[in-house]
Amino acid sequence: MTSLPAPTIVLLDMDGTTVRHINPKLLSTLELIDDCLFKLSSAFTRQQPLLNTSHQPTNASGAMAHRVLHSLRRKKVNEIVQPCPGVFTFLNVLKEHGIPIGIVSNGLGKGYGHEILETFGLKDYFKAQIFREDIHKSKPHPDPLIRALKQIKDPLDEQDVVWHIGDRHKDIVAALNANLILPCEVIPFSYGVPAAITILKKGVSPDHIILNYAEFAGRVKSILKTPPAKLMYS
Repeated sequence: MTSLPAPTIVLLDMDGTTVRHINPKLLSTLELIDDCLFKLSSAFTRQQPLLNTSHQPTNASGAMAHRVLHSLRRKKVNEIVQPCPGVFTFLNVLKEHGIPIGIVSNGLGKGYGHEILETFGLKDYFKAQIFREDIHKSKPHPDPLIRALKQIKDPLDEQDVVWHIGDRHKDIVAALNANLILPCEVIPFSYGVPAAITILKKGVSPDHIILNYAEFAGRVKSILKTPPAKLMYS
């Protein structure tokens, strides 16, 4: 097992990573719709450079599409999702060691994401909270990650190490894209099978696959107590 560099910032995706859907089939349907919306929007923005984050957040039509998407649920958020097992253990380890945390989601914040954070007592864990209406481009573009990081620390420097945890292909690719353009190291982690497959396909170590948050929290606690000089990453 390789050693990982201790994070100075940790970013998490929301759906499937911080919370999980009680009805997995609904999640799959919503993610399929989200992918279609992303592909449509990317057709208009693929020519723009990765680091260009000066644009305004997602246009009104894109935001409206996601309001319609989330209105399909017609239920309170606690009837739709629940915190992923062990996620509070993991978040508390980071909090105890003073590691700032951000949440970065392609989903809508108003009427959904922010309500989830409030309902489950997650809000105070996240220094940065980035949702669909806050961004110009969706993951796998690094724009959402960059916006979250600017809220946490601006500017970043070479001493920073960012961990980004997600459950899908686009989360892993977004981290790898951000790693190409930011001065610090951005390291992807998978929580979920689709993201794990991408981790392996991209040649990233299997050590970046999280199977259980409670177990991973113990490993992170050990990493955060290890002197930086002893840490190695390959």
